[in-house]
Amino acid sequence: MRSFLTLDDADLSGKTVLVRVDVNSPLNPETNEFLDDARLRAIMPTLRTLGSSKVVLLAHQSRPGKSDFTSMERHAELMSVLLGRNVEFIPDVCGEIALTAIRGMNNGDMLFLDNVRGWHEETDMKKASLDELGASEIVQKLASVSDAYVCDAFACAHRNSPTISGFGTVLPSYAGKLIQHELDTLGSAVENPPRPYTVILGGIKCDDSLDIACNLLERGVVDNILPVGVVGNLMLWASGKKLGNENEGFIQDGLGSAFERTWNMANWIVENHLDKLKLPIDLAIEVEDKRVPLLVEDLPTEYPIYDIGIGTLMKIRPSIMDAKCVLWNGPASYFEKSIFAFGTIEILNSCVESDAFVIIGGGHTGTLVNQRGANDKVGHNSTGGGSCLTFLAGKRMPAIESLELSAQKFR
Repeated sequence: MRSFLTLDDADLSGKTVLVRVDVNSPLNPETNEFLDDARLRAIMPTLRTLGSSKVVLLAHQSRPGKSDFTSMERHAELMSVLLGRNVEFIPDVCGEIALTAIRGMNNGDMLFLDNVRGWHEETDMKKASLDELGASEIVQKLASVSDAYVCDAFACAHRNSPTISGFGTVLPSYAGKLIQHELDTLGSAVENPPRPYTVILGGIKCDDSLDIACNLLERGVVDNILPVGVVGNLMLWASGKKLGNENEGFIQDGLGSAFERTWNMANWIVENHLDKLKLPIDLAIEVEDKRVPLLVEDLPTEYPIYDIGIGTLMKIRPSIMDAKCVLWNGPASYFEKSIFAFGTIEILNSCVESDAFVIIGGGHTGTLVNQRGANDKVGHNSTGGGSCLTFLAGKRMPAIESLELSAQKFR
């Protein structure tokens, strides 16, 4: 039995339901038009399930001080189009305008409250306990006119704020369809993945990637770890290969105060699990705006390392093709520069060609999969970058803790 309740556990017809979603989306800086509506589409199953409820949507767009910090009016308009029903925008979060509108709802109505990050408590209570969040003004006011709460905001489930993790102590709370699917799929990748299980870790967030690697290695569930991108460079360095001052400095500067801890993790993996590592054997550097191949044995280099090479791709391809499950998080290259996109695109091609169940860890990797029209060719493309990383690393997820607490209290 799950430790939290889902929409399958309740009939919320005719109930007033607060639904926290994450529809934070890239906007055109000049027109504020949506550049990608994937997150709005992802919550459609939950909203359709609640079709006979009185639904009050809570969400944010960006954060105060940023150029794309906007009201949720355009989100409500687009939601109306996607759902084929009216979604009324309310220019208030928890004041009398919002409360009056909620009290006046009929079955089947849907309201979209304004940007919750425009209310100070949403950004001021990051370190608050679940009880303190439950006592916040925004939670108390909205709970007073509601019957239940649904969390479907997986992309910010690792955040601690009143609308994410504050309702579990005051209202029966349920996981939405999106967050349920994310937790079920990612949970299988952590606890009982099909074997052989190959994990590809790239990008520049070395500390997050190595947290995932250590978690999976300690659980004994992973067969192959393929470090690429900056993560691959760090693992080469930890294995005794000098990268050159510029490349080593880039890693240190990027990690900042997390460098020592991350370096220790890298060394632990090399010392204890070298047999599971498939380290790069060749790379690509940038010399006078050109891509130049470089063997690992010819390191160090004064030029920036921006991609893996053909030899590395040939070395790691069998681990992808022969796997029954593949988890990929983080690009293998500086793929925004077209001449260095090769490694990342070829890994995607291998994932698509493989018979494995492929899980994409969201973030930049997920965006690439969407851009290249491969979303329907992988098993699961997570909607949450940082949240996905946090879950895979086995770290605290305040939204899930709140759902679990609510299940204990209201089951």
